[in-house]
Formats: sequence, C-alpha cells, structure tokens
Amino acid sequence: MRGRSKKSKFARLNIYRLKNSIMLTILYYIFTLLQVSVLFVLSIIVLAVTYPFDKSRRWVHECSRWICGLLYGVPPFIRRTIDGVENIDKNKAYVMVLNHNSGFDIFAAYKIPLNFRWVSKREVFRVPFMGPLLTIHGDIPIERGNASEAMAKMLRLGKLWLSRGVSVAIFPEGTRSKTGQINRFKAGAFNLAKEAEVEILPIVMTGTNEFFRKGWLVNWRNRVGIRVLPPVPVEQIRAMEVKELMQQTQERMVEALTQLRDEIKAEKQK
Repeated sequence: MRGRSKKSKFARLNIYRLKNSIMLTILYYIFTLLQVSVLFVLSIIVLAVTYPFDKSRRWVHECSRWICGLLYGVPPFIRRTIDGVENIDKNKAYVMVLNHNSGFDIFAAYKIPLNFRWVSKREVFRVPFMGPLLTIHGDIPIERGNASEAMAKMLRLGKLWLSRGVSVAIFPEGTRSKTGQINRFKAGAFNLAKEAEVEILPIVMTGTNEFFRKGWLVNWRNRVGIRVLPPVPVEQIRAMEVKELMQQTQERMVEALTQLRDEIKAEKQK
C-alpha cells in the first residue's frame, strides 16, 4: 500500500508540474506576442526616423537586440552566455559564419555585439511577425531553388552592407543540422569574404535546439552558449582557395563547439 501511495503522490506531482509548465508557457507566448507587436511598430518608427542618416540601420538593429534580450531575459532560469567577445573589433565589418541548430539561432545570435544582417531563405520572410521584422531589419532573402541567382544576390547585397560597415551573418551549412553536429559548408560566405576582402568571424552556438520540450513547452532551464573565435585575417583569405578556407574554418568550429559543449556539461554536473 505504501508503494502505491508513493506512486500516486509522484504521479500527482508530475501532473501538477505539467499543468504549471503549460500555464507558464502560454503566458510566455502571450507576452512574446505582445512585446513583438509593440516592438514591431517601434522598429517601423525607428526606421522611418533614422533612415535619412543611418544607412547601416544600427538603431533598427538595436530594436531587434532589445526584442531578443527580453525573450531571453524575462524567464529567470533561462541563460544566454557569450565568450570570446575580445576577438571582435567593433569598428570592423565581418562575414560571420555560425553553425545552425534551430530557428532560435537567429534570436540567440543578437547577443553578439555587432551590427549585422542575416542571409536567410525566403520562406522565413513569410513567417508572421518574424518575416516583417527581418525585412525592416534589412536582412537578405534568397531563393534556395536557384543556386546561381541566390549566390549573385547574396554577393551583391552582402557587399553593399559590408561597404556600409555592417557585418553579414551566414549559416554556411545552408540548413539546420538534425544531429547537432556541424555539417559540410557551402561556399557562399567564403566567396563573399574573398570578393569583399573582409575577415571571416567564426561563431559557434549550442543549446538553441533545447529551448522547447515536448515540441512546444518552454524549457525553463534552457542554457544557450555562444563562443566567438578569432577571425580569419584578410591576408589568409586572399592566399587560400575557397575549398581549403571552408575546410579549415569548419574544422576550427567543430573543435570549438565540442569544447564549448564539454564545458557546459561540466558546469551542469557541479
């Protein structure tokens, strides 16, 4: 009888926790919808006011940083940390290359202290709220079905933003990794760095694919880690073939991601 009683108490406790988690998740969704709606309008106002003298859209970017800061900052136990910021020169524009784990990579990356524009597939620009925000932000939509057209557009608009002192952020894998490991890179980001003659800034992230539990419930203990690696200098980019540059950058990022995950795992076990 005691065993049954303990099991019954445990089951009731689990049901109670699940109900609380569902309620908190719904409240978080409502909060997110409201604050994104308000900041969407604010972003339009900021763009209209600053457009004549702020071609880099730095203030619009700050609105996006604010949105993402609230998304991660309001829940008390969700953490988003970054290290390696000493590798960033805020007076430079980079081609930023990041590993791709989930749709939350975009939100997490606004922790990086740079003004940047995303290169993203056209489908993302059709998502309610998020799509219009990306358009206001000035991000670069590409059609993945036409590789040559996508490359030409990315190079043209990427070089335009870089010429304005704005970094360009690219997922060189081209799509999300289903395993969490870094997949083979595509050449676009590296061609852009070569043609624009700017440094490549490798960045690894982990934990973004664990923001949700059971498909839609928020993981209130989520931990996102971001690590900025030393940039690849322009001289090295000029001297190397694109294929070699891709391989070397990927190897550095694979090693850094493994190390970052091991460090986070060790922290959790303390």
